[in-house]
Amino acid sequence: MTDHIAGILDELGGGHARPMAAAFLANTVMPWISAETSPQVRQQMLAAAADLVYLTGWMAMYERAHGLGQQYFVQALGLADDARDHVTYCRTLRGMALQASNLGYGTKALELADSAAEAAPSAGPRLVAFLRGQQAHGAAMVKDRRQAFARLRETEDALSRADGRNDAVGGYDRTAYEFHVSHVLAELGDLPGSIQAMQRSNRARPAAERQGRVHANGILATRQWQLGHIEAACATWDTFLNDYAALSTARGDEHFAALRAHVKAQPGTRAVRQLGERVQAIATQKAAA
Repeated sequence: MTDHIAGILDELGGGHARPMAAAFLANTVMPWISAETSPQVRQQMLAAAADLVYLTGWMAMYERAHGLGQQYFVQALGLADDARDHVTYCRTLRGMALQASNLGYGTKALELADSAAEAAPSAGPRLVAFLRGQQAHGAAMVKDRRQAFARLRETEDALSRADGRNDAVGGYDRTAYEFHVSHVLAELGDLPGSIQAMQRSNRARPAAERQGRVHANGILATRQWQLGHIEAACATWDTFLNDYAALSTARGDEHFAALRAHVKAQPGTRAVRQLGERVQAIATQKAAA
């Protein structure tokens, strides 16, 4: 069920997937983990529940419901600890680090990322890459350039040693690595480099990851616009709109608001005018829905 909800998240957005996850947790998972069973089955049930609670917290964070996301993350930590599920425990700490970075708390983001890495001393290479990438972002947020690039090197090395299997929940791949590179470079003032890394991330992204692509293109277009590459930004925003029109996502809404502000601030060129017409059409469509 967790994998199924993760697929719905990618295809339709958190606005559709998170209510399903919350209902399944309340109506099915909670009664199951309270049932009488053997210690082995109970441990497996707690581990499965921790994974779903982590995903639900991640979706709440992504939908800008940060207080709710924190509650889910704390619950996931407790379940993973009871289940002795070190992988989900570390993933959840990493999710909390990502939330702190989204809110602009660089020191806390690095602290949580370091805690996640310390809790996984015997982790496999893909999880190591997952954790080191977040440490790199946290280090860049506190302007520790040396540590940030050292962590990125460790991330790339670990990813090169990972096997071909990537988890649907909490996985890490080339797309995620380049996404981290982009954030590190942006935090350290290299806007052109961050744009190139985000473009590499998008090229590596699986076609089914619509929600992730919406977020990445929103960031990419904003940075292109900031650099003065208006034509390129318009093309990226146009791709963003292809996915955004079919999604229910608060993070996408946030990027859409930034897009409308861009169009309003600089309406002069033909590309911007055409983009503005499409923005208005999609705004009308979303309001009607």
